[in-house]
Amino acid sequence: MATTTNPPVSPIALPPGEGEALWFLGMLVTVKASHESTGGTVAVIEHLGPRGSGSPLHVHHNEDEWFYVLDGELTFWVGGAVTVAQAGAFVFGPRDIPHTFAVTSETARFLLVTEPAGFERFMRAAAETARSRALPDPSTPPPDPAAMAALAANYGIEILGPPGIPA
Repeated sequence: MATTTNPPVSPIALPPGEGEALWFLGMLVTVKASHESTGGTVAVIEHLGPRGSGSPLHVHHNEDEWFYVLDGELTFWVGGAVTVAQAGAFVFGPRDIPHTFAVTSETARFLLVTEPAGFERFMRAAAETARSRALPDPSTPPPDPAAMAALAANYGIEILGPPGIPA
């Protein structure tokens, strides 16, 4: 009987503010754990976003995604259900279920976790390395929707619509 062995992984212990910092969709994101550091099992990404930032309506075909709100408020649309999530709230978006979110407080800080890992690879491809651990310049134009959709498709993500909560 053949067995598959996973590459060895090491414990991760990062202090506040540490991790790979990116500017993605108008937010500062900090990759705390990735495909590379967890043997592909999980990705943990801390987000800091200003009011109005969020994701386009999309669906993941490779990973489940969950959110834990640390500070502020987000509004989620997951499979047609709207949830207003304040600090301490948890929202789960299973793979193959369309979803989006928007920051509805002045700022919000939250964890995004994907299982298995891999979504952070898309983020790296679409993001800019953060030049500081602060929000990106708000005048930075959003990514081109067609280019974002094409890139996302390479990572098993389908962009279904623009950012914002569907009516």
